[in-house]
Amino acid sequence: MDRPLLTAAAPHVAPDRIPGLVALIARGDDVQVETLGTLDAEPGRPVRRDSLFRIASTSKPITAVATLILVEEGLLGLDDPVDELLPELADRRVLRAPDAPLADTVAAHRPITVRDLLTFTFGFGLMLEMFTSPTRWPIVAAAEDELHLSTLDPPDPSVMPPPDAWIAGLGSLPLMAQPGERWLYNTGTGVLGVLLARAAGRPFADVLRARIFEPLGMHDTGFFTTETDRLATAYRPTPNGLVAWDRPDGTWSRPPAFCDGGAGLLSTADDLLAFARILLRGGAPILPSHAVAEMTRDQLTPEQKARGGLGPGFFETKSWGYGLAVYDGGAYGWDGGFGCSFRVDPARELTTIVLTQKMFEDPSGDQVHRDIQAAAMAES
Repeated sequence: MDRPLLTAAAPHVAPDRIPGLVALIARGDDVQVETLGTLDAEPGRPVRRDSLFRIASTSKPITAVATLILVEEGLLGLDDPVDELLPELADRRVLRAPDAPLADTVAAHRPITVRDLLTFTFGFGLMLEMFTSPTRWPIVAAAEDELHLSTLDPPDPSVMPPPDAWIAGLGSLPLMAQPGERWLYNTGTGVLGVLLARAAGRPFADVLRARIFEPLGMHDTGFFTTETDRLATAYRPTPNGLVAWDRPDGTWSRPPAFCDGGAGLLSTADDLLAFARILLRGGAPILPSHAVAEMTRDQLTPEQKARGGLGPGFFETKSWGYGLAVYDGGAYGWDGGFGCSFRVDPARELTTIVLTQKMFEDPSGDQVHRDIQAAAMAES
């Protein structure tokens, strides 16, 4: 029996490479799943279809959907300033240059809007220049070393303060660019988590559970788990091999102080498939079709793209919608730097999900994801 997923995935799975993975492709009701390897580099727990993985930035599309639901409920407006609900972000100052001293600022030209947060153009976040700079910028040192916002360094819920303290910390810093000026990665969805909680009058985790997870049957998705026997160990690649970064009884085994809408969720392949299917069918039953159409189209101007991106040519074959990439050809989705990828191709009615426990070495991700996506395309 032909098993293209197995053929694509198997060469990558080994204790010193990718200890284990779940690969899923779905076309309509036809779902193929392969589970390979173990949840740890050491021999032991086998990967199962319902194994839990840290999905990191694949949390972002889920937060975007929650935002659009609250827009449809009338609790938010896409082009409304966030000042009323997030007074910490009112009357912004902006650095004259991203690497400038924190006091070297000018006034923001306009307020931050909900749309700015969804499109990552509100003026704060990761940019390519951070990675190429020989020194740690003042804004990075303040955000990460002093305030522990965990938004310009790799995500770490164990150090992040509670939501009110987190947003106060962010509000104490200047922006890195004028609102609407350029695409800056990541921080917008962290801010959205605080905004949605205040708009709905309940914790962000409850907003996601009531609006998305319960209606879609995503019962295994959340910001922590007590079922740690199902959770993979997270590994960081080093020149000397894989090093355990977070174990099952570590950070994600207890409720975090800050539920990070940008990178904090755990999930399974089938839960992410349930989420993909609501996008493929136009949002039903949780969103109207026009909202999904807006979320999954190019929302950036050429100027915003020209000054944004996470590497050379980042926007050559894709753009950004609300909380996800929009690829040339009409597919959309986003990857998680802890080792997962999520891709939806509406023209083919195709969903491709790959979950591993090995952190990416660079923003392009690991080859196994590209090989499995290619195998899925070849089958469609």
